[in-house]
Amino acid sequence: MTLRRLAQHTARLAPMIALAFLTIPAAHAQVVTVSGKYQCAEAHVAGKMVPCSSAPLTLKTDGRFELRGWEGNYLVDGEWVELSDTQVRSRAKLEPGHKIVFRYRGKHGWCEMVYLRRVAELGKTSLG
Repeated sequence: MTLRRLAQHTARLAPMIALAFLTIPAAHAQVVTVSGKYQCAEAHVAGKMVPCSSAPLTLKTDGRFELRGWEGNYLVDGEWVELSDTQVRSRAKLEPGHKIVFRYRGKHGWCEMVYLRRVAELGKTSLG
């Protein structure tokens, strides 16, 4: 095939290729919605499970959060949610099943707090 014939074929195919790109819908990134109330479901301190008595974590739709009097803003970055106020910043991992897991070094060793999203259905509240 000569260079001239290749150019002619390309010129004929170009409008069809352009039309195909225009008609294919654009792929949109999934938006992770994490807003809601989360109840502490598990707590591990130094590798041992302990009763979880932490206050609920509330992530509001406007990007603000509340946790036992601590208020500030949160930002979802991939599989992480970052909580911050003017002085403190904390990062937690988002896991399947509407879980938010905080891992940090406390005064008794490594701690892990697992929060599960509370789902309200027909006036009934359950963890889920």
